[in-house]
Amino acid sequence: MRDNHEDAPPEAILRLALAAWPRRMAVVTSFQAEGMVLLDMAWRIDPAVRVITLDTGRLPQETYEMIDRVRERYGVEAEVFFPDAGAVETLVRGGGPNLFRDSVDARLACCHVRKVEPLRRALAGLDAWVTGLRRGQSPARAGIRQVETDPENGGIVKLNPLADWSWEQVTSYVRRHDVPLHPLYARGYASIGCAPCTRPVRDGEDSRAGRWWWESNGNKECGLHQIYARKAAPVVGVAA
Repeated sequence: MRDNHEDAPPEAILRLALAAWPRRMAVVTSFQAEGMVLLDMAWRIDPAVRVITLDTGRLPQETYEMIDRVRERYGVEAEVFFPDAGAVETLVRGGGPNLFRDSVDARLACCHVRKVEPLRRALAGLDAWVTGLRRGQSPARAGIRQVETDPENGGIVKLNPLADWSWEQVTSYVRRHDVPLHPLYARGYASIGCAPCTRPVRDGEDSRAGRWWWESNGNKECGLHQIYARKAAPVVGVAA
């Protein structure tokens, strides 16, 4: 899975990766549409595919319901990772339960404790992880590759199989395969994260506008997906 696998169909990328790392690769998802499409694709290739999700402690109830729907539909038990309780205590005692409204730095500190550190633990021991990132989601994501190295997590492989897909392609797959869809989409949400940090989008807004909408700097990232010089990742043991 070298440069010539860039622009390969998502199913082909997943098939190669599942063959290379059957238990050392996971689909990491918050059960948004893109992640559910990838879960469905991977499950059709290998019903034992690993699925990881992060419970920040501030998720909307509808996201917890999606965990149950995945279990019922696919027979997959999501591996749920939580933030360190002591770190959350320190964070909240120092800045209050809604410190993320105070400044971008405070919000990023909250995201770090509730998302970044749990993800780091979740990925420990894995060779690759799968995300639902698409280039069309935001200008910051326009340069992502389908196959990358992830320097933030020990240089493991990061797979973004839907990188060149449009939202229309995502929803077409959802309809075609009757993929469970997060209930908040029906209420105008286009990107779904923690409950207090997410709102529906308005007409003309991009899909990330509903995240941390009170911020004015335009950086709609939480730290899970760092923006860095993109480097293609070789897949050891997989023929080109």
